[in-house]
Amino acid sequence: MRYPIFAIIATLLAATVITVMLVMNARGGSSTPTASAAATQAAAALSPQTPEIPPVGDKLTLTDAEWQARLTPEQYKVLRRHGTEPAFCGTYVAQKTHGEGTYSCAGCGAPLFTSDTKFESGTGWPSFFQPLPGRVGEQVDRSYGVERTEVHCARCDGHLGHSFNDGPPPTGMRFCINAVSLAFRPKPLKATFGAGCFWGVEATFRAVPGVIDARVGYAGGTTRNPTYQDICSSETGHAEVVEVDFDPTRVTYEQLLEVFWANHDPTTLNRQGPDHGTQYRSVIFAHSPEQKAAAAASVAAQEAAKRFRRPIVTAIEAAPTFYAAEEYHQRYLEKHGLVNCHVPGTSAK
Repeated sequence: MRYPIFAIIATLLAATVITVMLVMNARGGSSTPTASAAATQAAAALSPQTPEIPPVGDKLTLTDAEWQARLTPEQYKVLRRHGTEPAFCGTYVAQKTHGEGTYSCAGCGAPLFTSDTKFESGTGWPSFFQPLPGRVGEQVDRSYGVERTEVHCARCDGHLGHSFNDGPPPTGMRFCINAVSLAFRPKPLKATFGAGCFWGVEATFRAVPGVIDARVGYAGGTTRNPTYQDICSSETGHAEVVEVDFDPTRVTYEQLLEVFWANHDPTTLNRQGPDHGTQYRSVIFAHSPEQKAAAAASVAAQEAAKRFRRPIVTAIEAAPTFYAAEEYHQRYLEKHGLVNCHVPGTSAK
């Protein structure tokens, strides 16, 4: 060769390029973030963390035998063996069918997507344009001779599906997810009841299966940000109430109404046992037209069944602003080791 030095340099350059390419492939592709990675990073700005969405928590690592015991055969095939369920055969395909809520990993329970990011893609699999921040990991999938972006649960590495850049605004992404990899948790609903001293009412509702949380407070009056001392004057118009968060798939509003009737006397006006004043009135504050209708129907049913010896005086009103009571009132009975303070419906037969 006439120019050996140039041949040597060319050979070294070629070797360097090949080495870099091999290293990049071993790492799963280009170091440049994929479109879905960019969408995931942008999710933090579009879907900020909320109190309703718990943190990811520690990584969940189980043995293969533990996963098989934990999952159904279909879940195991998809989540742990990177399988794909047939199109249009899984649940959660139709948009909004299950209402508002969170789609979590069926393997470990970590929240992944919210219902407001779900859309109908026509593909036969549940589709979302954005995951919750930090909840979905990704890697390059070169199976079947095609390079795709595989997505998995960031907590347990369970296989979810794939992401594509053909989704709707604002991200332009489509996270195509196997339904069997998901577990839907509906958004908790609220119910508000006044049934006398709120300490016992709170403890009663908190013990109901399906009730996620309960807090005591004041509602129905004219004074803004009232204190307990204000309420005791009976001049604020507020009632002592309990605001309940409940899972409608585990307990219905009608069942909560039954708890309400069974645990106070709805026939005494502005009074429960020795406690008297407008703050102790029996009242149902409805959070929707459906709740208002259900409450009215429940009152009619109680009257028709002649459950109480006197007429029911319980008011049914649209839920007004709820003012949380002071912290020392929250879980009062629990903090003080007491069982209850409410007066059961003594007028009940």
